[in-house]
Amino acid sequence: MHKNYHDNSYGFPIHDVDELFGRLILEINQAGLSWETILKKEQSFRTAYSNFNIRQVAAYTEADRERLLANTGIIRNKLKVNAAIENAKTMLVLQKEFGSFEKWLTDRTIR
Repeated sequence: MHKNYHDNSYGFPIHDVDELFGRLILEINQAGLSWETILKKEQSFRTAYSNFNIRQVAAYTEADRERLLANTGIIRNKLKVNAAIENAKTMLVLQKEFGSFEKWLTDRTIR
């Protein structure tokens, strides 16, 4: 599990904003847990969070929050679920204000 992640994902740039958002979701959920646990659940996270589509996650309703909290394939922590949804909303605001999330992020990267 770690080898595949290390060889194909870790340290490689992510150019798709939805995939970047997906990595954020995984990182949020890893807090306090092993990365192995998260990697085993990666496909479940992808399915549960609409293939990490920022627009879809930002539009999640209370029913979606409850659906996520009942999903045994992911980490069922209310704070982590709420963080993922609120981060999607924030990313959309940044995209609207700066043209893209990547532009906002690049403008803040220390060179």
